[in-house]
Amino acid sequence: MTALTEYQRLECSGLWRESPESQRRDVIVTFGDATLVIKELPSERAVTHWSLPAVRRVNPGRMPALFSPGHDSGEEVEIDDETMIAAIGKVHAIIAARQPRPGRLRGLLLIGIAAALAASVLLWLPGALISHTAKVLPSATRQEIGLSILGDLERLTGRPCAEPDGQAALQQLADRVLGTPDGKLVVLPEGLSTALHLPGKIIAVGNALIESNDTPEVAAGYILAERLRAESADPVLAALHFSGLRTTFQLLTTGKAPDGAFRGYGEKLLKANPQPIDESLLLKRFEDAGVGSSAYAYDLDKTGESTLGLIEADPFATEPPPLPLLNDTDWVALQGICAS
Repeated sequence: MTALTEYQRLECSGLWRESPESQRRDVIVTFGDATLVIKELPSERAVTHWSLPAVRRVNPGRMPALFSPGHDSGEEVEIDDETMIAAIGKVHAIIAARQPRPGRLRGLLLIGIAAALAASVLLWLPGALISHTAKVLPSATRQEIGLSILGDLERLTGRPCAEPDGQAALQQLADRVLGTPDGKLVVLPEGLSTALHLPGKIIAVGNALIESNDTPEVAAGYILAERLRAESADPVLAALHFSGLRTTFQLLTTGKAPDGAFRGYGEKLLKANPQPIDESLLLKRFEDAGVGSSAYAYDLDKTGESTLGLIEADPFATEPPPLPLLNDTDWVALQGICAS
């Protein structure tokens, strides 16, 4: 090594002894390139050279400083010059900083691994907790969530229409299109131009689909599409992602969502674009329900260009379904569901 440039040509006086039994002698201590040179007085002849990396301080923190050329050496030199003491200390600090530290590298690696694991857990845990909660929620709780979201929708759309004759006709439509007793259809008076699916097998239909069309096939098409979307992606997952971990954890532990957990979610649903669905699967739903797909396709696109597949593959394009969706009396009743 080379001593620090700022300390080159540094000298000071000191007291040196060759062994513990020797008398102390006045000396000159010179800070060299790689050594401390100790010279006797008055001749200034060098009596010993100490390797700077090996020099150690025998009495840290006390003055005058006492140095030795090594752990097993009996030699000592006493120095009270603060500049020389600082020079030796600085050289040792530089040497220590350059020493390899296997433990430090291992520690840094462990810290990095721990940080990566912690980040993975933080990123993975919310999604995993929400997915698990959605899987274990009973049907009654899922319907409660759906009704809570429906209640939030009502702030923007008004309460579901409930004219008695219209309600009876709506139930006939639900039985025919959904084909299951646990599905629920509601008609919202305004603010919704198409249809939405909610948790708990609830499908909300905008009154515009009923009021402004000549036949129930258009509304039936939207209902079939929303049921397929609900089966393709669990609507509870999206609702829990919106409401957050507090709601998820409380549902998992108590079976009840906090008050206001889904406030604002209805507005988000109204603004969202419908998720794409598999056209072939949707056509199968039309066929199973005994509903033509062309009326729905033309309502989506008046030109029919973007929905040509639904039009050309309409299962009832050449002959009508075996049974009508609703008779004329029931269809008129359904169109008046929001009259009261």
